[in-house]
Amino acid sequence: MKLRRFLIRTLWVTLSLLALIAIATGAFWMYFHPTVHRTDGVVYGERNGKQLTMDVLRPESPNGLAIALMVSGGWKSGTPGSTPAWMAAPLLRRGYTVFAVCHISQPGATVMEIAQDMEHGVRYIRHHAADYKIDPERIGVTGGSAGGHLSLMLATRGGPGPEDAPDPVDRENSAVQAVAIFYPVTDLLNLGSSTENLGDGGPPKSFVRAFGPDSTNLATWKMIGREMSPIFHITSNMPPVLIYHGDADTLTPLDQSQRFQAEALRSGRTVELVVHPGGSHGWLTMIWDIREFADWFDRYL
Repeated sequence: MKLRRFLIRTLWVTLSLLALIAIATGAFWMYFHPTVHRTDGVVYGERNGKQLTMDVLRPESPNGLAIALMVSGGWKSGTPGSTPAWMAAPLLRRGYTVFAVCHISQPGATVMEIAQDMEHGVRYIRHHAADYKIDPERIGVTGGSAGGHLSLMLATRGGPGPEDAPDPVDRENSAVQAVAIFYPVTDLLNLGSSTENLGDGGPPKSFVRAFGPDSTNLATWKMIGREMSPIFHITSNMPPVLIYHGDADTLTPLDQSQRFQAEALRSGRTVELVVHPGGSHGWLTMIWDIREFADWFDRYL
């Protein structure tokens, strides 16, 4: 009898635990699969005979604000529909409309051209703000690695387009109002301890072609590298920036973000740096950190 009661009790405990696990798994799955209205492959421009596209992810209850997601890793990008909604779930659940902006992957386009195209992407979003029911004066930007670099290029170099541009989109402002990113490249002229640093003062060793044929000329590279390094373009109107960076990142060392923060603080700008202990160039819990990104955008947009 005692054995029977013990077995029954054990069975109930086991079933209860399995039920709790099932509920937790279901809740986790549901959180990262929000109801989204997608429009994939929206054409926002052209580069080298190829279309530039973005995916628009609109949440079920939009808050009227936009986040431009720089779809870029190693300055290589995605294709229409390649951005899964779960990656932006914390932002979508806060009501942000997410614009996953893609570009032509290097070396099909240089990093300089990619930066220009991402500016054009933000101009396109702003130009069509009424269509997407977003506030054109409150656009945030996010991304990781090369996507973080492109985000900071927008934060430091974004601004009004020429008033006489033939395309009305190009007349729009490419500035963003808040930034939340992972492990960005900030200084191409000082790669520090990066595994990409050959120690010759030249471009990152795996990305020479990404900066065009002239990047092998050291004198020319110094001009290109400076032009494409956000740390040299911090201004008094740079928007608030949040950076998450791992202290074990050997590709883009933590020093890149630390020096950018120090330079920004000297200019009186807001840059918050969160160091992930033991984090390399990416870590498993990054998706949870995006909830902090959402908090940042809530605060500054």
